[in-house]
Amino acid sequence: MSADANTKPAHDGLSDAASGTLAVVVGPSGAGKDTLMNLAARHFAGRPDIHFVRRVITRDGEAGNEDHRSVSDADFDAMEKTGAFAVSWEAHGLKYGIPADIFAELARGNLVIANGSRSALHHFQAAFPRLKVINITASRDVLAERLMARGRESREDVLKRLERSSLTVQGSYDVADIDNSGTLEEAERAIISVLEALVRK
Repeated sequence: MSADANTKPAHDGLSDAASGTLAVVVGPSGAGKDTLMNLAARHFAGRPDIHFVRRVITRDGEAGNEDHRSVSDADFDAMEKTGAFAVSWEAHGLKYGIPADIFAELARGNLVIANGSRSALHHFQAAFPRLKVINITASRDVLAERLMARGRESREDVLKRLERSSLTVQGSYDVADIDNSGTLEEAERAIISVLEALVRK
């Protein structure tokens, strides 16, 4: 997500979420965040103590590599006003929301995994007392190759974007960095290992 995204917490669930852990997955475009989350969700399928969040996004339901709930801007705003989101933010002309019903999962002591944004981390931290940040990264060369393969931007635009972006998480968070420059299998094992450690805590 862009560093200048407009972000805000949308629900005060501190007391409800005290026992469970929220793992928020972040990383630059092209790092393979969605792919790794999908692989992890498949690995942990059927586990009642592990819950993957289905975000609400103001984009077409078929767009991207993420299973999300697609809503209009008006519907998103209405949901936000009624406290339907634990955290919500805007980036790249889209609105993103983490449903507030995850507080029930956290209250049961479960591990909840959400697709997030580095620009919104301070609001995730405010909403969730037990927060783990999983930062998916890759080398700039690998990121550039993947972004250019999408065909959405010119090589010049991709390189400029990477030059001004940071691959690290700024701030005092509990962060696990996963380098997805190598094989997908290696990165898949890494994210599963991080999540399994959180369940055992």
